[in-house]
Amino acid sequence: MPQLQEDQLFDLIGEGGFTRLVAAFYRQIPSDPVLGPMYTLDDLPGAELRLRNFLIFRFGGPSTYIEERGHPRLRMRHAPFPIGTPARDRWVELMDNALAEAQLPGDALELLRSFFHSTATFLINRQSPPTR
Repeated sequence: MPQLQEDQLFDLIGEGGFTRLVAAFYRQIPSDPVLGPMYTLDDLPGAELRLRNFLIFRFGGPSTYIEERGHPRLRMRHAPFPIGTPARDRWVELMDNALAEAQLPGDALELLRSFFHSTATFLINRQSPPTR
């Protein structure tokens, strides 16, 4: 069976799949001790919308994100946030929880998990202090 291509994901899970996934992720943010402080609570709906639109665009859906925000420039947009290995790992953990809750097809899970893990690592912009 051929492996799912990135630009085919939107056709497989649709806007509803991305909406479930991103909503499940953002439900965890307000109470999270690591990531919660990085978010402005009154902008959580905006952050949710931006991530959902980015993912929809990135994986073969409508280009609403690009039309509204331009090029993603992920590193630049995340530069103000202190993303070290602990924050990266926590983001991935919460997104893995969201992937489980969203109940997406197996091919979609594999593709998204790989994308999230590698992109989260790419966004690390602070060295973590050495553990003692």
